[in-house]
Formats: sequence, structure tokens, C-alpha cells
Amino acid sequence: MRLRNLFSSLALVALLACAAVAAAADAPRDRLSIDLLLDWEYVQSPQIAPDGSQIVYTRRWTDKVNDTYVDEVWIMNADGSHNRFFVKGSQPRWSPDGRRIAYVSQGQPAGGQIFIKWLDSPGETQITHLERSPGNLQWSPDGKHIAFTMNVPATQQFKITMPQRPPGAKWVDAPRVVDRLDYRSDGSGWRPEGYNHIFVVSDDGGTPRQLTQGDYNESAPAWTPDGETILFTSLRQPDAEYVFRESEIYAADFKSGQVRALTDRKGPDSNPKVSPDGKLIAYTGFDQTDDTYRINKLYVMNADGSNRRLLTGDFDRAIGEAEWARDGSGVYFVTEDRGTDNLWFESVRGGAPRQVTQGTHQFRLGSVSENGTVAGTLTTPQAPADVVVFNLRQPAAIKQLTHVNADLLEGRKLGAVEEVWYDSVGGKKIQGWIVKPPDFDPSKKYPLILYIHGGPHSMYGVGFNFEFQNHAANDYVVLYTNPRGSTGYGEAFGNAIKNAYPGDDYTDLMNGVDEVVKRGYIDTNNLFVCGGSGGGVLTSWIVGHTDRFAAAVVMKPVVNWYSFVGTTDSSSWYYNFAKLPWEDPAEHLRRSPITYVGNVKTPTMVMDGELDLRTPIEQTEQYYRALKLRHIPTLMVRLPDEYHGFNADFTNRHPSNRIAQILYLRGWFDKYKRRAGQGAVAGTQQ
Repeated sequence: MRLRNLFSSLALVALLACAAVAAAADAPRDRLSIDLLLDWEYVQSPQIAPDGSQIVYTRRWTDKVNDTYVDEVWIMNADGSHNRFFVKGSQPRWSPDGRRIAYVSQGQPAGGQIFIKWLDSPGETQITHLERSPGNLQWSPDGKHIAFTMNVPATQQFKITMPQRPPGAKWVDAPRVVDRLDYRSDGSGWRPEGYNHIFVVSDDGGTPRQLTQGDYNESAPAWTPDGETILFTSLRQPDAEYVFRESEIYAADFKSGQVRALTDRKGPDSNPKVSPDGKLIAYTGFDQTDDTYRINKLYVMNADGSNRRLLTGDFDRAIGEAEWARDGSGVYFVTEDRGTDNLWFESVRGGAPRQVTQGTHQFRLGSVSENGTVAGTLTTPQAPADVVVFNLRQPAAIKQLTHVNADLLEGRKLGAVEEVWYDSVGGKKIQGWIVKPPDFDPSKKYPLILYIHGGPHSMYGVGFNFEFQNHAANDYVVLYTNPRGSTGYGEAFGNAIKNAYPGDDYTDLMNGVDEVVKRGYIDTNNLFVCGGSGGGVLTSWIVGHTDRFAAAVVMKPVVNWYSFVGTTDSSSWYYNFAKLPWEDPAEHLRRSPITYVGNVKTPTMVMDGELDLRTPIEQTEQYYRALKLRHIPTLMVRLPDEYHGFNADFTNRHPSNRIAQILYLRGWFDKYKRRAGQGAVAGTQQ
């Protein structure tokens, strides 16, 4: 069986590789062809040494034979020179003295283990022999310990006593008994049986000590400068399913393990960051309301939890990655704003935050050195993410250090990306972007793809998007927008879909199509629409409310809110409704796209990962069957061994599935392109 599965997997990779090569052969050589995705590389989480001299980062590439991704740690000087492979693994973290690097790699007995490598000597040392993979590594201030998180099996309270097995008997695995609704997925599987806890291990190795206990999930650890306390975030309500997540910040004594709460309000508090002198803790959170979208505010409190105060009260953007200034004067943080991500600074004295970096780009903060050098990643509409550095004294002088895909982009023409704003109902201004084909000719007519983001509380940004550029390279115009409900435009804009989703966001999207059409270069007979997750909800809603599109692709959708409640691993759906489904069935059905499947005339493909836990594939199956019963042209594409993130970097499991998703989507649109004068496609059985 294993051999057959291996051959099947290799055959799939070979098939997709051949399809990619064939697609590339049909496209001009100066275009971004799909085969390039097999050689594409990704950078993540650059960490700068304490003295600012060197940077380590994770570099991911595609193992084409085994249809998977490989993570490596690379190292370079802070000016980008001497960039080289360091070791296989990920999650690199500098020791406080800058002489060693801890990281996670495959080890003994199996799975991810913690390793330490000295910079001035060959070889590396495995310091753990864990049964489950560690994460969120953090060195103690004295460099003698490493704190990390690991999943711990929950204690089963309800037990039975089975008869003894006969000698040599081969019984099936014991039944899995589930007693919580709040399942956890980490990309490797379903984990209702375990909880993330904090452990500490000596830098010399040995048996890790479990610091926290109980049926709770703990966040990444943060040491206080004296090394005596570890801070973390936890949700410690045992029956907290389908109620507001009141996470709090806790402090655990390193020696005794005694835990005390530092926050206690009605609303989530998280992401504790300790000031360099150990006197203050910065954190994010907000007060509980019945809104579906609340932005994280920045707070600060004394180290013992007293004197909590809000710093960013009037700042209408969410606080992202954050780091203290080395002098303790305030906190640097990243925030989304109208499609961009930049670095900002907030003083401990409060007041309006100050924007540090400027530009039409998306910046991700990695770390900050003692001399004020910032390492991060940056992407623009025409450039994939690479490692960059700048000094806080000269933030405008951003220097790009890596060019991991420059060889693949050499000689390739990319589509121009144009920003667009347009009006919608309720006085809303909607932002979007148009990706045009290379060698764009405004006198020609091009097919249009409306691509809808998920969430729905998320944001399309100005960063490079391989899939959009690949569609443009095949002579499609791509429109992507941030309709109401999107993040990056303030709390009121995000809450505009509260208890009204789908709703006016449909009009936002249709007005975006109209805005592009009136520019004169769109073939109005060939409008196409697609989206995943929240975008799948809206795509299935759209085809149930208009037949203006020639074809649609619905990916990982929710089409039936009533049944979705009983299968999803998330409770976030609840905040879009005032009542539970059985308390108000009519409301859940009225806002379910499957209710309107009787109106669908558009040829509609459905697609999902077979292991999807967030929007389980049964939702996709429902819509496929409904379309089939109505004799609407349809196909169901089931991506094997994929979870919810099959169409996103760092969350999809197999490169072949990513390529398949793009090719099936565009292939469906190619199939249903209308010739001049053809009109709408008849809804006949395929």
C-alpha cells in the first residue's frame, strides 16, 4: 500500500510538472510561467544578532521529487555580504551573547527537535529528544536555558476498561474520545486531545521541564530580563466554546512554576513584551463588545500587572508585530493601512503614534539589534519578499539584502499593478488593484478575473502575488479589492458587515467590476469570479445573485451556515450571527449561499483540500451536489493531503497542489470563455 501511494504521489508530481512545462511552452518566454513556481523560493523571519553584525533567516525551497518544501537556515553579514547556507532547519534564534543559534530541525527519535550550533565551530548539538515538535523558541537572558512550547496530550476524564487482548491480537487503534468543541489545527493535523504548554530545557540538553499545566493552550513565552519569570498568553476558561475569547496575560515563576494572572478584563489580552529594564510590559488587546471586528490596541502596565493604561486609544489601526525601543522609550510595531504594512512607533507617554517607514510596500518585522538595526522582509507589487535592513535613525534608507528569485525573474515581463478607488453604497470608498497583462494594449479587450479574499476580516495588500501575475501573463486582467469588512481601514469599516454577511460587500465587489469595465479594455462577455474561504462564500453568493460572469471557481467555501456549525474547527462564525442556528434557523439559511443555488446559471467549479478543518470539504460537497442536481456545469476538485491553506505561501503542504489549484482555476475559465456574440452559457448537464 505504501509503495502504491508513493508511486501515485510521484505520478501526480510528474503529471503536474508536465502540465506546468506544457503551459510554459505555450506562453511567451518573457512571461511569468507556472513552471517557475517549482523553483520559487521564500524567505521568512530574519533575526539580527544582538550586536547587529549578522542576520539569520529561514529560506524555503521546493523538493520536486518528494512534493514538499524544505526549510534551511541561512546566515549573512548585516550588509548582505557572505550570504550562505548555515544549517537545515527553521525558527533560528540568537543566543544573548550572539555566539550560538538555536533552531528546530529533524532529529532523533523522530520529528522536530531543538538544536544548537556555535558560530565558531563545526557541527551542531541536538539538545532535545521530544515526542512532539517544539516551537516558539526563546533564550533565557543568561543563555543557559531555552523556553519553548509543545503540545501535551490531554488527560482523558471519561474512561472504560476493555477486555484484555489475546496474545498476538491485532486490534484497531483505540477510539478517540473528544470532549471539547474547540479543535486546534497546526498544519499537521487535528489535535482535540492536546494543549500547548511551556517547557524549559538547559542549553546543555537533558530532560525538558514542563512549566505550565492544565487544559489550556499557552502562547509563545517571553522572559523577563532577570530570567526569573516567563510571560505568556492563555485562555483559561474550561468551557469557553462559543463565547468571547477572554485570553489573559500570565506570569510563571521560572523556578517554582507558580502562575499568576497579570490581566483580568472582559476581553482578550495577548502578546506580552517586556521592556529592556524589566519594569514595564507592553501588550495588545481590547474590551469585549458584540462587534465582529475589533482592532488590537497597544497597552502598557507595570511588571506586576498594576497601572494598566492604553497608549493607542485614538489610533484606528490594529497593532501587529511589536518590539521595544532599546532605551525603553516606547514600542515599535507594524500595522496594516490601506493595503500597505509599515513600521510605527508609540511612546510610553502615549499620544499619536509616529510612522517610521514610508512606502507602497508590505513590511514584516523580524527583529531589532542593540544598535537599532532592524531586520525584516519587504515586498512590493513588482518584487517578491526579500530580507531588508535599515537603521532606526535612518528608516528611509532601506537596503535589500537578498534576491532569492532574481534569477527566475530575469528577462520576465511582469504585469503592471494599478491602484484604484471607487464609490459604493453607504458612502463607502473601496480600494482595489488591477493587474494588467505584460505588453498591455488599452485598445484591446481582455477577460477579467475578480479574485476575492478570505477572512472576511483580512486585507489584500500591495505585495507581490505570483498567482495574479501568472494569470496576467496568460492575458487575463485581474481585479482584487478590499470590500467592507476588510482590515486596514479602521474598526467601523471592518464592522460594516456585522450581522450582514454576505450583504453590501456584494455591491462593493460588483461596483469594482463596473469601475474596471468602464475603462474600456475589458471583454464584458468574459467576466470571471473566484475566491477562497470568505472569498468562496462571496463567490457562491455572487453566482446565486447574478449571471453576469461566464464562469466561477468557488474554493473552500461556507455555503450552509447551519450545517457548518457542526463541522468547523473554528467558532469565529458565531460572531457574524446574533443567535445560534437552532435559535434562528431562518437567519442562517437566508445568509447561506446554498439557499440561492436555484438561481445559479454560471458554470461553477468547486475546490477544497480534503483535510480542511476550517471550512470542511462537506461544504464543498454540498454545493457540488446541488449544482449537479440543477444540471449546472460543475466539477469538484479535491486536493489530497491539504488543509485550509492550500493556496497560500507557508501554509500549503504540497507544491503540486498549489500548481494544480492555479491550473484548474484558469483552465475552467479558459473552457468557458465566450466567443463574440455567443452570449450566456446555457445551464446544461456537463
